[in-house]
Amino acid sequence: MDKKNSRHSNKINTLPTRDQVPKKYKWNLKDIYKSDSAWEEDFKSVEADLKNYKKYKGSLAKSSSQLLKCLKFDDGIGIKLERLHLYAMLAKDADMRSEKYQSMEERVNYLYSAVAAASSFIRPEIIKIPSAKLKKMIARNKSLKLYSHLLNELMRKKSHTLSTEEEKILALSGEISSVPYSTYSMFTNADIKFPVVKDDSGNKVEISHARFYSAMYSSNRKYRERAFKNYLAPYKAFANTLTVLLNGNLKVNIFNARARNYSSAREASLDVNNIPLTVYDNLLDSVSNNLEPLHRWAKVKKRILKANKIHPYDVYVSLFKQNGKKYLYNDALKIVREALKPLGNDYQKALITAFNNRWIDVYETKAKRSGAYSSGTTYGVHPYVLLNWSNLLNDVFTLAHEMGHNMHSYFTGNNQPYPYSHYTIFVAEVASTFNEALLLEYLIKNSQSKNEKLHLIEKYLENITATFYRQTMFAEFEKVIYEKTESGSSLTAADYCKLYKDIYSKYWGPDMEVDEEETYTWARIPHFYYNFYVYQYATGFAASQVLANKILSEGSSAVKKYLNFLKSGSSDYSINLLKNAGVNMESTEPIQATTNKMNELLDELESLL
Repeated sequence: MDKKNSRHSNKINTLPTRDQVPKKYKWNLKDIYKSDSAWEEDFKSVEADLKNYKKYKGSLAKSSSQLLKCLKFDDGIGIKLERLHLYAMLAKDADMRSEKYQSMEERVNYLYSAVAAASSFIRPEIIKIPSAKLKKMIARNKSLKLYSHLLNELMRKKSHTLSTEEEKILALSGEISSVPYSTYSMFTNADIKFPVVKDDSGNKVEISHARFYSAMYSSNRKYRERAFKNYLAPYKAFANTLTVLLNGNLKVNIFNARARNYSSAREASLDVNNIPLTVYDNLLDSVSNNLEPLHRWAKVKKRILKANKIHPYDVYVSLFKQNGKKYLYNDALKIVREALKPLGNDYQKALITAFNNRWIDVYETKAKRSGAYSSGTTYGVHPYVLLNWSNLLNDVFTLAHEMGHNMHSYFTGNNQPYPYSHYTIFVAEVASTFNEALLLEYLIKNSQSKNEKLHLIEKYLENITATFYRQTMFAEFEKVIYEKTESGSSLTAADYCKLYKDIYSKYWGPDMEVDEEETYTWARIPHFYYNFYVYQYATGFAASQVLANKILSEGSSAVKKYLNFLKSGSSDYSINLLKNAGVNMESTEPIQATTNKMNELLDELESLL
C-alpha cells in the first residue's frame, strides 16, 4: 500500500515550540520587567538593601515611628522580591528547559532566604513589646494603625515565635527546605519521559500531562486504559526516588512545626490562617459519613458503561457525548464572560482587560509547565494565568476557575495596601469554584437538547467528584501519612500505595476496581508537597456553592457582599471574611449541602435517562 494513502500515519504528533504560537496567546512579561537587565537591577537593589535591616534591629520598641519605618522598609523589600519571583517563575514555567530562568528562580529563592534571615529579628522584637504598650503605640500613630491587624496577628502567634537567633536559623534553612519540592517539580515537569502510545484514531502520540487528561475523556475505553497505564508507568518506575522526596518534604514540615512548638504539622499549617483543626476534622468526618452519593455515581457509571466494574480510567469519561464538540479558546472567552454577567460591570471590565492584554499563556508547548494556575497577587503588577488548552469543555471550566483566582488577586491588589494584598489559601479556592458554579448554571440554562443537559449535569457531578470528594480523599491520605511519620514510622513506596488504595477504595465503593497503576497516583500529585493545601479545595467548593446560590437568588445585595470579599485580601481572618460574604465554614452545613446537591443532580440525571 502507498504510504501516502495509509490509513494511519507513522508520524508522531509532537508538541509545538513557543515560537510556533502567536504572541497574543503568550504572556507579556514586559508588564513586570521590560527586560532581564531590569530584573537584574532590582535584584541587586534588594541585595544591597539587606544591610539596612541592621538600622532597625534592637530599636522597634523605642517608638511608634521607628516601628513604622521598619515595617515600611520591610514592605518595600517584599514588593520588589515578589516582583522578582513572579518574572523568574513565569519565564521558567514557559520553558522549563531554560537554564537561564531556572538559575534566576534559584537566585530569587536564595534571596528570599537571605531577606528572611536579615529580617528575622522583626517578629521576636515586636512580640517582646508588652501588649498594652503596643496598643498605645498604634493609637498614637495614625500611619501605624494600618498595621494593627498584622500586629495583632503576630501577638496571637506569640507562643510559636522563637528567639531572634532561633528565627534566623529557621530562616536560613528555607532554601534547603524547598529542595524536595523543587526536585520533584523539575523531575515531573522537565525530566520525566513518557511513552508513545496509539491514540483513539490510531495515531502515535507522545503522552504528556495535558494529553493524559485529554485521553481520560475519550470514549475509547482501550485508549483510556493505554494512556492511563503508560502515563503512570514512569511514576511506578521511579517510586522509590519519589518516596524519598515526599518523605523529605514531610520531615521538613514536621521539623518546622516542632521547632515552633506545635503539636503537629497539620496544626502548624492551619494556624497560619487561624483555622481551627475542627474545620478539617469536620470535613473528613462529614464526607466519610456521606459517601453514598459518590458510590451511587459509581453505580450509574458502571450501568451506562455496561461494565462489570469501573476503573480509575473511567472516572472522567463523558457518558453523554456532544458529538465530539470542541471548544476553541476564543469562543470560550465569550462563554465565560456571559456566564459571569451576574457579577456586574466592574467584574466584566476586569475580565476584558485580562483577556485582551496577554495576561494568559494559553497553549501547551514543549517543556512548558503542566496544569494550570493563576500567579496570585504581586503588589503593583496584574496577576497572570497559565493554561494548557486542548479544546475540551473541561478547558472552559479551567479558564473560568483560574480567572476566579485571577480576579480575586486583581481586586485585592487594587483595593488593599501591601500588608493585606494577599489572600489566604483557605479562601483561595472559593472564587475559582464559584466561577465554575456560575458557568455551569449558565450552560445548563442555555442547553439546547436533552443530551446536552445530561452532559452538563454530568459535568456538575464531575466537579463535585473532583473538587469536593477527590480533594477530601487526598486530605485524608495527607493526614494519615503525616500522623504515621510523626509517630516514628518510615513510609516506603509500598506503604504509600497500600494507604492510597485503601482510601481510594473507601471513597469509590464496591463498584470500583482499583488498578495497580492507580495506587501510584500519590507520586504524581504536586499538592502533597504544599503542606495541607488540598482540604481547602473541598471547603472552598462548599462555600462557593452557597455564595453562588445567594447571588443567583438575591441579586445585587449578594453581589456587593461577594465583591467586597474579593477586595478584602487578608485584612481580616478568613473565617470572618466568609461570614461577612454569607457562609459559615465552622459549621458542617456547607459540606452537607454539597452532598445533598449531588444526590439532587443524580435524581435529575436518572429521571432523564
